[in-house]
Amino acid sequence: MNAILGIFFHSLGGASSGSWYMPFNLVRKWRWEIYWIIGGLFSWLIMPYIATALTSPGWQDILSSTDSSTIRLTYILGVLWGIGGLTYGLGIRYLGMSLGNSVLLGITSLVGSLGLPILRNIGNLGEILPAGDSFTDMLATRSGRIILFGILVLMVGIVLCGKAGLMKDKELANVKEGVNSEFKLTTGLIIAVISGVLSAFFSFGIDAGKEMGEAVREIAVSNNFAFVSDGKYLFENNIIFLVILWGGLTTNLIWSVALIIKNRTGSDFINSETPLLKNYLFCALAGTTWFLQFFFYGMGETKIGNGASSWILHMSTIILTANFWGFWRKEWAGVSKNTKSTIYWGIGLILMSVVIMGIAKSDFLN
Repeated sequence: MNAILGIFFHSLGGASSGSWYMPFNLVRKWRWEIYWIIGGLFSWLIMPYIATALTSPGWQDILSSTDSSTIRLTYILGVLWGIGGLTYGLGIRYLGMSLGNSVLLGITSLVGSLGLPILRNIGNLGEILPAGDSFTDMLATRSGRIILFGILVLMVGIVLCGKAGLMKDKELANVKEGVNSEFKLTTGLIIAVISGVLSAFFSFGIDAGKEMGEAVREIAVSNNFAFVSDGKYLFENNIIFLVILWGGLTTNLIWSVALIIKNRTGSDFINSETPLLKNYLFCALAGTTWFLQFFFYGMGETKIGNGASSWILHMSTIILTANFWGFWRKEWAGVSKNTKSTIYWGIGLILMSVVIMGIAKSDFLN
């Protein structure tokens, strides 16, 4: 049952992550840096605060009593994750939507799921890294080996999706996506690697801030709170997200303000010639939807843990949702049967990886 609930919550989070940018498409006459920072204030500050205040008992006391090194590390990982998000756009610019997304999400999936387990096997790093399974531990258990197989299946699916995207770009000569106009393979791959690695630091931040989540859990369990099951509290991770997202806010705020000053676009905030109310509402909706990906991720994590399985489930459902919107917007209309077959196979393997992760975390295997 926990595995089913975990998949369900991660699916909601992935659907949120794959859909959050859609409201931005309805913003009119605002420059990128304006609607990005307005949406970001909801993503990285307002919604995390509301979620933590409503669901994390004693959160202020917990933050004040938590070792400063824990908060500092969690925050720094959030800053690095924020840099990964900012460089994402450059990677897409030079590689195109299809190849860029496949490379970026593939790297993020691998690093986020296997980065810490591999590092725990290197020298004395296991003693200073957040507690968890090492790569050797995963190989030693049946569920761990199934998870590794699921990761392999996911990567093959991502590669096929990327291949289908390149085939589509070639067939439709879609200059808008950038593959034909600004395609720079070497530069794009370097940026994609940097972005993909840093984007995975959110997963590391969750492990680094576990002390805070455990403190919330202890209070919730001892006071018989609702949403406590099997010694876990469904919302125990929100306080960790609060600190990680402070780091993301720092990175994006600095960059957005720099662009506003450089481009002299600050007047957009109060420009009456733009649909101000609608723009603010759509930005708020985009930012709130974006935050929900991690709100639901935290719920799923309480059911199946923050190891490789949770991160892979999260990334898989993001990819599936993004492809759904692509089909809904008829981005694949007019391509050959071979190209459609390739994308269908890629999506099918991604779905299979989700099923494999569910089996790996099922009560039957544990």
